[in-house]
Amino acid sequence: MTKPAYSRVVLKMSGESFKGSGDFGLNADTLHYVSEQIKDIAEMGTEVGVVVGGGNFWRGADYEQTGMDRSTADFAGMLATIMNALALQDALERVGVTVRTQSAIAMPSVAEPYIRRRAVRHLEKGRVVIFAGGTGNPYMTTDTAAALRALEIGADVLIMAKNGVDGVYDSDPLKNPSAKKYERLSHYEALSQRLQALDSTALSLCMDNSLAIVVFDIFKSGNLASILSGEHVGTLITDDPTA
Repeated sequence: MTKPAYSRVVLKMSGESFKGSGDFGLNADTLHYVSEQIKDIAEMGTEVGVVVGGGNFWRGADYEQTGMDRSTADFAGMLATIMNALALQDALERVGVTVRTQSAIAMPSVAEPYIRRRAVRHLEKGRVVIFAGGTGNPYMTTDTAAALRALEIGADVLIMAKNGVDGVYDSDPLKNPSAKKYERLSHYEALSQRLQALDSTALSLCMDNSLAIVVFDIFKSGNLASILSGEHVGTLITDDPTA
């Protein structure tokens, strides 16, 4: 078997990607599809961590606009990520993947607490690890949680899965047919141009620690496995985009 291009990765999945064509909640076919894609790269020998969002159930920023306390709204959003993590855990187990879920919010009845050394040990044993509960702190997005977990566990790359968008563009390609796609760019370029690849806190964290990011469309079959095979897919954000 060909050695994968990355030995350890963190895959960030938005909550919205789990709802399929619906407006809310979970779609069973979508969960099965995502679990099969993760299984494929795990079988290549890559150690896989997954960070899940919760936007298919709850978005803290939206409820803040209605007058809810921001910290309270964000904690509710963290609970939504745990719902998604458990659903993905079940879908992965159904396709034969050994998986552990760790939560930044203590919830011992359903998930392990997040302990970095335990997470690394699970990965070394070939288990997929799902990181739920964001960072455990309000005002921090799950993009930031993904960057943080990737750095903590020593991942080679942060892989940002998008739904229907195959990379980073200079404007929203779903609204602007003339939007330009970037094949490669630096962290600084993504920050300075305010490109909506991931939030600025997560980008800054990756830039300060030289962590590469790949932004791609997970719903184009085979894309995830292609990235792990070393092929260029989507947009690569790195210290030196000319390399």
